Amino acid sequence: MSDAALYGVADEPAAAALARTIRHRVAASGTSFYWAMRLLPEARRNAMYAIYAWCREVDDIADDERPAADKLAALGRWREEIDAIYAGQPRLPVSRALSQPVLRYQLRRADFLAVVDGMEMDAREAIRAPHLATLDLYCGRVAAAVGHLSVHVFGDASDAAHRVADSLGRALQLTNVLRDLDEDAGRGRLYLPREILDAHGIGGADPATVLRHPALPAACRALAAIAEDHFTESARAMAQCRRRAMRPAAVMGAVYRATLAEVVRRGWREPRTRVSLSKPRKLWLALRYGLV
Repeated sequence: MSDAALYGVADEPAAAALARTIRHRVAASGTSFYWAMRLLPEARRNAMYAIYAWCREVDDIADDERPAADKLAALGRWREEIDAIYAGQPRLPVSRALSQPVLRYQLRRADFLAVVDGMEMDAREAIRAPHLATLDLYCGRVAAAVGHLSVHVFGDASDAAHRVADSLGRALQLTNVLRDLDEDAGRGRLYLPREILDAHGIGGADPATVLRHPALPAACRALAAIAEDHFTESARAMAQCRRRAMRPAAVMGAVYRATLAEVVRRGWREPRTRVSLSKPRKLWLALRYGLV
């Protein structure tokens, strides 16, 4: 399939330029996602790059320092743009990149809207010590919903594949929470759940205060155990899926599970440094889990 056909752009040079822009943005992000997506055939790979680029668009809005009303308005415009995509009238470059994958892989509008719902949770106010149910809802929106889009592109839209999306998405997002405590605190956010903080005698919801509490490592280990349960459940569901189709999900699970293990090994006492697996290790995991 040509770039013009894939991206819904009549002019081939313009389509090629759009493809390069999106591909370079994904590569430059340094995301583990890039390694997993390279296992896919070109059309599916480019579809996933477009989904990732769209996720970055709405995530950047949620993380912006503009007033909440401005961010919510910008996310509202993306809701309108999603409608435009499904009406066959995409207006923005990323939207045009999504238009053909939406049709070809039967991507669900509800999953795109769920991601926007999650970004609105961040945009409306800084999330601080949410209840477990709220944290689970947030993870379902910003991560599992992306997984639901992804499994369609991977080539397995079975019930089992969607269970992988539900469990693995939550596992990945909780790993991010545990890895990025200080980065999130810098934005005034604290995703550690209220119930776990209370169970470890950590009161209040001020991020800086909570991160200095001596019981923080124990609280984080409790949340890490929940993440591990999600990794285990995703592996159980993945065993019922088409192995070849789900190779990217297997690689993502392996990379993030290794990341979680390293975060737990280092602990959460100050000074904390952000955990990131080396490129050779990511490549080894991609080969181990992506070529089976």
